[in-house]
Amino acid sequence: MDFEGIDMLDLFAGTGSIGLEFVSRGAREVTAVELAHVQQNFIITTCKQLGINNLTVIRGDVFRYINACMIKYDFIYADPPYALDRLPELPNLIFGHEMLKKDGLFVLEHSKDNDFSNHPNFVEKRTYGSVNFSFFTPHCQ
Repeated sequence: MDFEGIDMLDLFAGTGSIGLEFVSRGAREVTAVELAHVQQNFIITTCKQLGINNLTVIRGDVFRYINACMIKYDFIYADPPYALDRLPELPNLIFGHEMLKKDGLFVLEHSKDNDFSNHPNFVEKRTYGSVNFSFFTPHCQ
């Protein structure tokens, strides 16, 4: 995927490193959703220091954001805490709220304990050490 000119959503943004990487690769707009105040401030401070003005930080609950979101993204990345009880709901929520553009991609980071291979939008799973990434697209519907 060419990241230049895309709109990207970073859920459970943490330090913002994923969103910042997308900015560095030419993303048009990045939205980072992070609940923790310390991490949110870190992302804001980093953006100011680097002169980044196309990364918007939203301090809030990811699930509330998804339920209220009216924007469609080219790329959605979610790195929730692996022990999060609601982690398995994320693909259904993303596709239920039609948050991806027609050629969009959703990548969910998770532990080996999660298996999304039966999800109708699942494309593939990649494993790097103990980290697993499941890929989803709207094309599979």
